Amino acid sequence: MQYRKLGRTALNVSMLSFGASPLGNVFEVADEREGTQAVHYAIDHGINLFDVAPFYGAGLAEERLGKALKGKRQNIFLATKCGRYGLKEFDFSYDRILRSIDESLIRLQTDYVDIFQLHDIEFVDKQQILEEAIPAIHKVKEMGKARYVGITGLPVRYLAHIARQVDLDTVLSWGHYNLLEDEINDELVPLSNEKGFGLLNASPLLQRILSDAPLPAWHRSPQEVKQLQPKLIDVCKRYGVNVSEVAIRYALDHPDIASTIVGIYTMDHITQNLRAVNLEIPDGLLQEIEQLVAPVKNNMWYEGKPENNIPQKQN
Repeated sequence: MQYRKLGRTALNVSMLSFGASPLGNVFEVADEREGTQAVHYAIDHGINLFDVAPFYGAGLAEERLGKALKGKRQNIFLATKCGRYGLKEFDFSYDRILRSIDESLIRLQTDYVDIFQLHDIEFVDKQQILEEAIPAIHKVKEMGKARYVGITGLPVRYLAHIARQVDLDTVLSWGHYNLLEDEINDELVPLSNEKGFGLLNASPLLQRILSDAPLPAWHRSPQEVKQLQPKLIDVCKRYGVNVSEVAIRYALDHPDIASTIVGIYTMDHITQNLRAVNLEIPDGLLQEIEQLVAPVKNNMWYEGKPENNIPQKQN
């Protein structure tokens, strides 16, 4: 396992991180015992950053992760979030965020998290993020309940727009750096280098499109993007590799992203993802994939308030 410094923080994080959302039954019902085994296996094989949120299973993922980390908390870095609590349940008010951290600490069975993040900031008014939510997470940091603070979201240009205006330790972008998307490079990567915040990338499999697992019914990618899945599986098979391992290895190779977060809840997942860390992508495969995905490259769906989905590059 390789480790990278997370921006200006004191954290040296594993290039592959454990995304705990599936522990909250986000994709299917997860077996808690196997999930715990996967957590322990990940730690034993060098993964030291675990990412979770109250939204995942209405607190279930945090509860299960907290139990799994009992006796091992000191060996890892723990990140959780606030502000989003359901599909349509958002509360980024100052007081709610201060309550949220205490609720998360109880579920996680710890007295602090290493990273505390605003979860999916695109769903509420920008002014509330700037005037209430950002001051609240900084208050949590001041109280010692979080070592570092950051933001997360889908509209990658909006993340950059907010990050220009406030002081952050981390920014987590999901869905925008993988074999189908590279918009993270347009603004967020150079801004992270300029301002010094740590950059995290989540969903390198784009919610299973870049894997051989069945797509969830709620997947919002355009149909022409989803239809690529069997073609990508086949082209990788011709080269003797698994599409998910190629996708993860590709994401891990980005030099400006400190860590890539992959959702994990079974032993098969963790062992396969760890194989990707040492995978050598066969010569010629990426060129074939690039040709295959070119017609739908960066064809991302939108979430959140329309005014927070910034389509053009900002100056």
